[in-house]
Amino acid sequence: MKTTTWTHLVVLAALGASALAAEPALPPPPLGLPPVPVPADNPQTPEKIALGKKLFEDKRFSSTGKIACANCHVTEKAFTDGPLKTSKGINDLTGTRNAPTVVNAAYFTAQFWDGRSPSLEDQALHPFVNPVEMGLKDHQPILTLVRTDPEYQPAFEQVFGKKGDAITMKEVTQAIASFERTQIAGNSPFDRFYFSGEEKALNAAQQRGLALFIGKGRCVSCHVIEQTTALFTDHRFHNVGIGITEIQADAPALATEFLKTRATLAEVDVKVLSDKRTSELGRLVVTRTFDDIGSFKTPTLRNAALTAPYMHDGSLKTLREVMVHYNNGGVTKKGAKVNDFLSGGILPLELTDKELDDLVAFMDALTSPELAKAGKAGKKGEVKP
Repeated sequence: MKTTTWTHLVVLAALGASALAAEPALPPPPLGLPPVPVPADNPQTPEKIALGKKLFEDKRFSSTGKIACANCHVTEKAFTDGPLKTSKGINDLTGTRNAPTVVNAAYFTAQFWDGRSPSLEDQALHPFVNPVEMGLKDHQPILTLVRTDPEYQPAFEQVFGKKGDAITMKEVTQAIASFERTQIAGNSPFDRFYFSGEEKALNAAQQRGLALFIGKGRCVSCHVIEQTTALFTDHRFHNVGIGITEIQADAPALATEFLKTRATLAEVDVKVLSDKRTSELGRLVVTRTFDDIGSFKTPTLRNAALTAPYMHDGSLKTLREVMVHYNNGGVTKKGAKVNDFLSGGILPLELTDKELDDLVAFMDALTSPELAKAGKAGKKGEVKP
């Protein structure tokens, strides 16, 4: 089942279904993906998904009235905002992190590059009140709007059985998360080749790239392929030599100083997007352990060909640059000093230029056809974000 088709079906169902007749909106996952995990306290319904989509696209939830979740997670860009290195928020303010795709984010066990949110519901809370994203002082303007807006009022009552002051940010974020859980994409050429035995699904270069991916390149060590599914992540955090090199000499002192502040996670959310040096401390700002210094989440590689630029800071423009960085053993420029905190498994790979090309070709084979189609439509101006 295709991503766009899946979302389209559940939204259409919401338009004609009553709250009493709503059924769980969980079609079978596409080829190559496991069932979508759904919290017991936030079951999917077509009405909730439709409400979440409306909230996701509402620019009134920013201090300027110009920024919605959908500004940084654009449908036609596989729910990213490339070619921006880091996202733009209110008044064109830029943060420190590259916008990760929403597609297949439902499978992650932690959200954000440093994993500071444990769920899609929790993640949805923070951009609204981050000063470089949507810029609200608190969530009250959102609550005032959804409690009084003539379209939101009946929708929240239908979906949650609540109205007026009974509506809280819990219901708002649950709806947004429900919409995000419909953004699922598999059925790529890789899936058809690897899981369905469709030999012609990959061309020769892509087949060589797959062999390198699971063999000499050792990519599969972190970007995991299972027996019947592939999320292309190990759900772990690694220092891969990006960003941390810029503060390497000062990293221990910066980390020590940060740990002294005893910052709350809400304060961390602001700090990592407004201060680049703090941002480069990575997972340490969450776990408060030196072992995590400069470590960031292993992203999925699905649809990576559509989500340039790359890495947590958007510092690598192309997939070829990414391959070169890892081939060099965790440094972008060959021969540069490796950072002192580099994860142990990252070593020079000694791949040839042709082998690097084959790995890049394999990345193209991870693109879901409906996302490729949406991307082409966006470039032609047929669909505007």
